[in-house]
Amino acid sequence: MSCVYLVGAGPGDPELITVKGRRVMQLADAVLYDHLANEALLQLAPAAAERIYVGKKKSVNAFPQDVICQMMIDRARRGLTVVRLKGGDPFIFGRGGEEAEALADAGVRFEVVPGVTSPLGIAAYAGVPLTHRDHTSVVTFITGHDVEHIDWSKVGSAETLVIFMGLMNFPRIASEIIARGRSPETPALAVRWGTRPFQESIAGTLATLPAMLEARALKPPTTIIVGEVVRLREKLGWFEKLPLFGQRIVVTRAATGDLSAKLSALGADVIELPTIEILPSSDFRPLDTAIAQLETYDWLIFTSANGVRFFLQRLDASARDLRALRAKVCAIGPATRDAVENLHLKVDLMGEEYVAESLVDAFRAFDLTGQRILLPRAAVARDVLPAELTRRGARIDVVEAYRTVVPESAARQAAEIFSAPHKPDWITFTSSSTVQNFVHVAGAQALAGVKVASIGPITTATAQRLGIRVEAEAAVFDTAGLVKAILDH
Repeated sequence: MSCVYLVGAGPGDPELITVKGRRVMQLADAVLYDHLANEALLQLAPAAAERIYVGKKKSVNAFPQDVICQMMIDRARRGLTVVRLKGGDPFIFGRGGEEAEALADAGVRFEVVPGVTSPLGIAAYAGVPLTHRDHTSVVTFITGHDVEHIDWSKVGSAETLVIFMGLMNFPRIASEIIARGRSPETPALAVRWGTRPFQESIAGTLATLPAMLEARALKPPTTIIVGEVVRLREKLGWFEKLPLFGQRIVVTRAATGDLSAKLSALGADVIELPTIEILPSSDFRPLDTAIAQLETYDWLIFTSANGVRFFLQRLDASARDLRALRAKVCAIGPATRDAVENLHLKVDLMGEEYVAESLVDAFRAFDLTGQRILLPRAAVARDVLPAELTRRGARIDVVEAYRTVVPESAARQAAEIFSAPHKPDWITFTSSSTVQNFVHVAGAQALAGVKVASIGPITTATAQRLGIRVEAEAAVFDTAGLVKAILDH
């Protein structure tokens, strides 16, 4: 049954969408989204879903309001599930009420999914409690774009005043409030792009903030908070004190999200530039042959979580299952070990460091003479491990489980990121392939003025060979170690 969902996207941080909002996005046939709705949320919608930008800015509207309403109505009448994704909450200065009325008048079924309204999220991320027993028990929300039609004698005396869309008119608003008896020394705070990693805050008073905004040339979207509670931001502010806040960091690994999530949690503005795309093997016959005789192997070695994933996919496609496995299992590092253990298998061997050389050392405790070893891995990989194990008498089958390619969009994305006026602060490399592919699409010269973080010595050596200076290298060769290296730097 078709339905239009008016969904609050929250104040900007994509993790602040509600659980219901996330679920509804996953059902969408069409998403109509605003300027203030974080575009990262569009990834929640099915790949085939229609995505239409209908944002409004002060001087530019993608579509008039009546056209937006008709677009929703038309799609719903065609039997589609429509999500109208709106910044903040649909019913708090979001014109959601008007859209709901239009849907009701057209006889279209709709639901409203509330969101974290912008002033609540922005104030929380700025360290300002909008209510506080010692300071205020009244909060007033107003829009600031229509100064003449607001009774400032009533509104201006509110203990806490939150002003939407009032940046350009704030000098007039401050004058009106002061003229009606509010102290010029009342604390005032402006927050641009609140809850996002590039959040910008300017604190002053009713008397001083207008000039400060002009000097900083602050632009929308900006929310302004006036009241004694603003004084608490120095004590309660937490977001802008995160250790990587204000740092723009490029992540070049395949789009798995784990490294990005770790960096984002520490306040970084993460820019994903995958220089590797993981694809199935172009020829699964060698792996399928190995799986058909799985019980003949003494060791099964995984050198990546992707190797585990694609091995399991081919095992599922075969007539066999894990009961055929009698081999001991070896994993190169903790991420790979976790992937194995998710299959309810135990890992028998893992190196102290998460590189092939460390696995070679770990195998020195075993007599490999005549031992059969299966190594499902990427199509192109270093031969240190199979060469050394063969030299020690093992019979090793190296089979392609997956392959890596350079994403088609990588060159375009790199050009956009590194030709911008403000370059990123950091770029991270998690393998030699990420370095090589980056240089292929962008050139080493693109990193002039950008600090480089490497996941370990093998990756660092590749970077240096290609003319790239590495500022930070992980001591523990995984994503957690890479994040720590940046923090320590």
